[in-house]
Amino acid sequence: MKGLSRGLILTLVLTLFAAVGGTWIGARYIYAQQHQPSLHEFVHEELKLNADQQTRLAALEQDFAVRRRAREAELRAANAELARAIQARHEYSPEVQAAVERFHDAMGELQKETILHVLAMRAILTPEQARQFDARISESLTEQAS
Repeated sequence: MKGLSRGLILTLVLTLFAAVGGTWIGARYIYAQQHQPSLHEFVHEELKLNADQQTRLAALEQDFAVRRRAREAELRAANAELARAIQARHEYSPEVQAAVERFHDAMGELQKETILHVLAMRAILTPEQARQFDARISESLTEQAS
């Protein structure tokens, strides 16, 4: 009986250590993810843009915002079309396939617009800023794939 209670206590202690360790590691990971500046914040706050770069960037962002809103409207319309197609027959019909393709096309166009915007932003940077920007982009893209 004494051996059983000693084993139980050891198991409980090890379980407590594992739980605390897992919680600590998880909290550190979440904290790091939440405190990673967005690309927008990174460019504006960490690259130390000069006045000309800030003016050019503002124009790029304004133009991209218009194009992004248009692409997002296309995505919403494609989603609505998909919902109607599914409701009409409750099967993977030719109409559903067409709506899915429309959504994928709109999503692809939004992704292209975003990539073009990122490359346009890079074009206004100094070589050192571009090096930092490239590293941040690479980190962001490979981090999301993990």
